[in-house]
Amino acid sequence: MKITQLSVFLENKPGRLSHPCRALADAGINILTLSLADTHQFGIMRLIVKEPQKAKKALEAAGCVVNLTEVIAIEVPDRPGGLADVLMAIEKSALNVEYMYAFTFRRADKAIIVFRFEDPDAGIRAIQAKGMNVISSVELYERAGK
Repeated sequence: MKITQLSVFLENKPGRLSHPCRALADAGINILTLSLADTHQFGIMRLIVKEPQKAKKALEAAGCVVNLTEVIAIEVPDRPGGLADVLMAIEKSALNVEYMYAFTFRRADKAIIVFRFEDPDAGIRAIQAKGMNVISSVELYERAGK
C-alpha cells in the first residue's frame, strides 16, 4: 500500500527545475504527479512515477541528488469538508502529517491525496481502521492510465 516517492534536491535558481524533468523525459519516464517546495537556497521536487528505481538512476546519472521515501495515497471525498474529515481522523489517531499534496486526477466523487507520515505503516493501519481507502501503487498507476 505504500508508494515510492522521489525527492529531488534543487538549487533555488532560475532554470534548475527543467533539468530533472528533461532527464526523466529523455529516459522515457512520465511524471504522474509532483509537488515543489522551496526555501531561500534550495527546493525539493517530490514526484511519483511508475518506475521509481529507473527514474532515480536517470536522475542520478544527470547529476541530481535524489532520495526515495514512502508515502501513502488516500481517497478523499471530493466535496466541501472531505479533506477536513480525513484530517480529523488522522489527528484522532495521533499521526503527524509531515506533508501532503494532491494527485493530478480524481475518480467519480473521490480525490487522491498523497500523505507523508513519519511511520507509513502506522498511517496505513490508522487510515484503514477509520474505514478510509488507501490506494496501492498498482491501483494508482492503473487509475492514472500511464
